[in-house]
Amino acid sequence: MELRTLRAFVEVVRQGSFSQAAKTIFSTQSTVSKAVKQLEDELGFVLLDRAYRSIRLTAAGRIVYQRAMTILKEREDLVEELSELQGLQRGVLRLGLPPVGSSVLFAPLFATYRAYYPSIEIQLQEHGSKRLEELVLNGELDLGASLLPVPEDFEWQHVCKEPIDALLPVQHPLSQADSVTLADLKSSPFLLFETEFAINHIIFEACERQGFTPQVAARSSQISFLVELVAAGMGIGFLPRMIAEERQHPRVSPVLVADPDFYWHIALVWRRGAYLSHAARAWLDLAAQPNRVRR
Repeated sequence: MELRTLRAFVEVVRQGSFSQAAKTIFSTQSTVSKAVKQLEDELGFVLLDRAYRSIRLTAAGRIVYQRAMTILKEREDLVEELSELQGLQRGVLRLGLPPVGSSVLFAPLFATYRAYYPSIEIQLQEHGSKRLEELVLNGELDLGASLLPVPEDFEWQHVCKEPIDALLPVQHPLSQADSVTLADLKSSPFLLFETEFAINHIIFEACERQGFTPQVAARSSQISFLVELVAAGMGIGFLPRMIAEERQHPRVSPVLVADPDFYWHIALVWRRGAYLSHAARAWLDLAAQPNRVRR
């Protein structure tokens, strides 16, 4: 079994077609097709169901895909570790950050990192925490930022822990309160982020502890849009305190949610037991220093 055939097969699955996979690995479509067929012949199983217009994995194909991802990631780790042993200074940091909070928490860290390590390329992806966890687990990212708690598949490093504010329209009867409970707000519609955002899980768990399921009026991946919906009186939004302070609006009142278990705890996560490159370790070291990110 050759690495090139595994790479071709993995890219066909990732890209969803033989032609796009060929472009990704700088090959021809016929070469990629032959490589996948060679892998199938060697293993004695059909890996791709070709009866459909889109790429579909067979049961055997799903097993081989997961194993191939692991093998290729181990190969990348080997090359990276040997390169560092040779004293090479260049590298790549594959980093995943969520849209919520990254501008406040990590933008200053980017500048510092670039100043210390100008030759390291940062490949950034922005998604909700749950999607970032998937990308870290399958080896497409070295590090991702996610909300605690995370599954045991991950190791993590604390970044920031913040209380969460409810964003109330100024005409709401509780908009001038010092604090509120979620139970105080259960009759109001909630304005939440898209489902892949981990903060939603925190909100729903806290509501369950208060004995109710919130009515969701709208979802968005954009903080500014959610704030404007609150200002228009459509419902109540939620943001970590540090972000709510950055997104003040004349028609929106941020009010602390008084619940000791209702907070936003963000951490940098990586796959448990995975080899961390020099570039990834350097990012973790900088993020751990006082005053590099807001705590």
